[in-house]
Amino acid sequence: MGFLIISLLTWIIPVIAPFTPFSTAVKAGVITGAIVFAEVMFWVGALLVGKEVAAKYKGYLNPKNWRKEKE
Repeated sequence: MGFLIISLLTWIIPVIAPFTPFSTAVKAGVITGAIVFAEVMFWVGALLVGKEVAAKYKGYLNPKNWRKEKE
């Protein structure tokens, strides 16, 4: 479960990086690296916790599901 949490927190980096004083090349590298790292952490975590838990977790993070009423 820790890998999934790390994955979620890593997605904050691409949002913050454009506002840093670094060069464009460094920002692009940091954003790309963070996205790749977040995806790797998510899939490693998904393998460890199981397919059902990972699908449920990913469903919570999908903005399309945020306003749906619970059945």
